[in-house]
Amino acid sequence: MRLAVVGAGWAGMAAAVEAASRGIDVTVFESARTLGGRARTLPAQLPDGTPLTIDNGQHILIGAYSDTLALMQRVGLDLSQALLALPLALPHTDGSGLQTPAWAAHWPAPLDALAAIATTRSWRWRERLALVNASLRWQRQGFQCDPQLTVAELCARLPARVVQELIEPLCVSALNTPTVDASAAVFLRVLRDALFGKGFAGFSASSLLLPRTDLSRLFPDAAAEWLLRHGGSTQMRIGTRVSTLRPLATQWMLGHEGGEEAFDRVIWATAASPAEKAIRQAADACDESTEPILKAWARSARALPFTAITTVYAWASGARLASPMLALRAEPDAQTAPAQFVFDRGQLSPADPAAQGLLAFVVSTSGEDRDDLQTQVLEQGRRQLGLPALQAVQTVVEKRATFACTPGLVRPVQAIAPGLWAAGDYVEGPYPATLEGAVRSGLAAARLATEAH
Repeated sequence: MRLAVVGAGWAGMAAAVEAASRGIDVTVFESARTLGGRARTLPAQLPDGTPLTIDNGQHILIGAYSDTLALMQRVGLDLSQALLALPLALPHTDGSGLQTPAWAAHWPAPLDALAAIATTRSWRWRERLALVNASLRWQRQGFQCDPQLTVAELCARLPARVVQELIEPLCVSALNTPTVDASAAVFLRVLRDALFGKGFAGFSASSLLLPRTDLSRLFPDAAAEWLLRHGGSTQMRIGTRVSTLRPLATQWMLGHEGGEEAFDRVIWATAASPAEKAIRQAADACDESTEPILKAWARSARALPFTAITTVYAWASGARLASPMLALRAEPDAQTAPAQFVFDRGQLSPADPAAQGLLAFVVSTSGEDRDDLQTQVLEQGRRQLGLPALQAVQTVVEKRATFACTPGLVRPVQAIAPGLWAAGDYVEGPYPATLEGAVRSGLAAARLATEAH
């Protein structure tokens, strides 16, 4: 059986590794020259012209991302070298905020989270108890709720300080959707895994895992090298855009600049927009029974609401944060403080001279003009971090970075048509648009494709 994987992002490479592990001949098509899709490396340079690499968005993992971590290990990555593990913490610049004490850093979940809640200096005891009681109530309910409930409604009875300093940052970082719009059902699923789930490879489920290297090298590049070593007749067609998809008897024909090729199975693992376009065009070449199926799938993909994420990279000589990651304070005028988090790339890559003094500010659900947003973030960094000499390096806006994870959202199904599957963080699944969601989708697509053989 010949299997084509279109798209070499995290979902596509996960699908390719899983299929090759099952003895299938895999051909991976990627239109770009860099692997990783919406989690990839980019070239940049400091204000003085020094070259460096950045990412098209700052990502974090958690210890509960078992499928992603297991896959990284499978392709030969040393997790302790690739990731900086931090105990659950959302510290602010003044040292306040949720932080797991050092003496509880190695406790299993949920004890480490309970210790963090109990010792949060800026919270009163009644605020801490309210969160503990709510968490235990959610656990008794199986972390399930009305699918139409928002996170804001779910947490309406929690103290305002707890919502502002924990619930809102967690919701925006995990679901990339404000609490007033975010799905409470999905939020509870993430909390279940992060606070009450099992960790992986010695990491607590709630551990924050920050990449020590760029996102392409963190997994996609290593997966490509593994495929070429262990994948038999696996091929990597980098810089090759698939322009057409059409059925031919029991196979699918992929058209590209080199011509057309026939494949027994196809996993389409691009972002939602190009996937929708390809499937909609393929429907025109299908018979009367298959055409409406493909068009219905394309409509479901087109109906997804998407939100933008902006990462502002800035530099200041000698800049070093109190922690590799800090939560930034919201201000009365949201436009004056749009970034929710800042990362110290120098601490994440201490051996890289170009990364010293480099900070990454993350703005979830961003909607402002790129230049205006960059100006606002720089002013926020200068004001909240005390860095008057902060300079812009590069601002990356991913306009369709994630789907808006709203209550009752219907996502496209994975099985599109006989011999054709979709993979990506946007397809039907339990997780929001995260690296774990993408990897799980790719693994599931590969298993379905190979088991259908």
